Amino acid sequence: MGLINKLFGGSTEPKEEKVLPWIALNNLEQLNAIQEKSKTKTQVIFKHSTRCGISSMVMRHFVSTYNVTENDLDLYYLDLLNYREVSNEIAHRFQVMHESPQLLVIRNEIVVAHDSHGGINEMDLNAFI
Repeated sequence: MGLINKLFGGSTEPKEEKVLPWIALNNLEQLNAIQEKSKTKTQVIFKHSTRCGISSMVMRHFVSTYNVTENDLDLYYLDLLNYREVSNEIAHRFQVMHESPQLLVIRNEIVVAHDSHGGINEMDLNAFI
């Protein structure tokens, strides 16, 4: 049974989940604050569709490889399905066509980098700190 568990990932030990320092993005007023804070600290928005398998896969990979501290940047999470109006305003305000999943890096009030789908996990956030 031990070999089968090793092969198929079965384990009796609970797996510790990594938790990121997410800030929920759920209203339009927060976008003004994000722009203001971007003058002194990098701001990152992760736009996620909770009903999309690809978005969930990208999110899991992003979480597992994330290696930046709260001191380095602020990390916002936007649930696209529940806050569509916020997502639409992000696209308009920052002039970045909406995609899902999508990651936007904001410095000095503008988007300095963005990507979607698999490209999100290719971005090196440390380059923007």
